[in-house]
Amino acid sequence: MSSEKSELLRLREVMDRLRSPGGCPWDAEQTHESLLKYLLEESYEFLEAVELGDRIAMREELGDVLLQVFFHARMAEDDKLDPFDVEEVARGVADKLVRRHPHVFGDVKVSSSEEVLENWEALKAQEKGRTSAIEGVPLGQPSMALASKLMYRAEKFGLDIKVSQPVKIEAGLSQEDLGELLLGILSQAHEQGLDPEAALRAATKGYIEAITKAEA
Repeated sequence: MSSEKSELLRLREVMDRLRSPGGCPWDAEQTHESLLKYLLEESYEFLEAVELGDRIAMREELGDVLLQVFFHARMAEDDKLDPFDVEEVARGVADKLVRRHPHVFGDVKVSSSEEVLENWEALKAQEKGRTSAIEGVPLGQPSMALASKLMYRAEKFGLDIKVSQPVKIEAGLSQEDLGELLLGILSQAHEQGLDPEAALRAATKGYIEAITKAEA
């Protein structure tokens, strides 16, 4: 094992220097709220690098995402009411991975990755005391991702929510063909001056209401 200092420890020390008195004025002024846009930007840039298969960009952009984690954790150390640091963040996620992989760290048997996901969702709901398919779903995310997540949750909670299907998708439709279909719908919406994001978000609100009624 190398005797050199861990680069993660070095990153933590660099971040501490930047945020401490005598460090960088800009870094010292930042808050969790002011950095949110950067977290989103870096995440999207990493996503693009993966889609392009650019290994050099992937390494760089993943580093930028990691920087955001260390930055937020360093700021959290200064909180007067509930401080925490990156070690606590890492401990929490490591403990979570162990708890939610009983087929690896325990004696639970699974036969497929689908069963792994089912166990994960069940353990997650139990840990957080969730009784609704809506709980824990970030409602502020883009409407397409939000709708997909809610449908996934509704299915996992055993809810049969009917959705209007004016456009029928043929069985066996490829991802490429689905993309072209969706792009065509967006194109027509644009031509008619409609806002697809707002429209889908409004429809998703109705889907949320349907989930609430079904659970009641």
